[in-house]
Amino acid sequence: MTRFALTLEFDGTPFMGLQRQKHGPSVQQAVEEAVLAFSGQEVRMQSAGRTDAGVHAYGMRSHVDVDTGLTPFRVMEAINAQLRPHPVAVTHIEVKPDDWHARFDCVGRSYLYRICNRRAPLTVERNRAWQVPQELDEAAMHDAAQLLVGQHDFTTFRSVNCQAKSPVKTLDRLDVRREGEWVYIEAEALSFLHHQVRSMVGCLAYVGMGRWSKARLKDALEAKDRQALGRNAPPHGLYFVAAKYPNET
Repeated sequence: MTRFALTLEFDGTPFMGLQRQKHGPSVQQAVEEAVLAFSGQEVRMQSAGRTDAGVHAYGMRSHVDVDTGLTPFRVMEAINAQLRPHPVAVTHIEVKPDDWHARFDCVGRSYLYRICNRRAPLTVERNRAWQVPQELDEAAMHDAAQLLVGQHDFTTFRSVNCQAKSPVKTLDRLDVRREGEWVYIEAEALSFLHHQVRSMVGCLAYVGMGRWSKARLKDALEAKDRQALGRNAPPHGLYFVAAKYPNET
């Protein structure tokens, strides 16, 4: 049995999320069925994180155990062939020790949120970004975002369905930048609460619109109360970018 570490890219639009769901298709189900189709083996995929329905990924890290004599490249090709026409692809694969775990060995996770700041409706980027027609002040958003960096009780920015044992998390980075009509929010931490990134983005958008001040965001954080949240940004602007592991560059 060989442990294969997969890097997955996917469009989350048709899925109920990364993890298997009873009420609809998932990325995990698609990959597991692809492995079964080429190898005849039932596997269970483990991943560095979870994503909600509609959330995308550029570089989700996962692993599966497969008994095969095929090279990693041939395993990747076989999985990708069976994944069609799902919008999921294995972009990189490598063999790992049997005790390596995509979730438990992960020491950092990064997300990107994409906002298209224009009045015209989205076309090719539909379901892949959040369109905000009001003018956004990205400098004010970035300045306010620094209040959230560090260790805090993020109850305000936590879904009521979050299963984490504690609302206390350490946010390593939260940057806001603009490129033309695009506003990008980048977040890095060891781990995140359910809906944390989307909730932070929603409130920062209020700051960018001038509806909230920096002080209002601080009050929301310190309230430690979900009722103090401004809004949740929609899932389709969110991307899991990368997972970090010891001794990997």
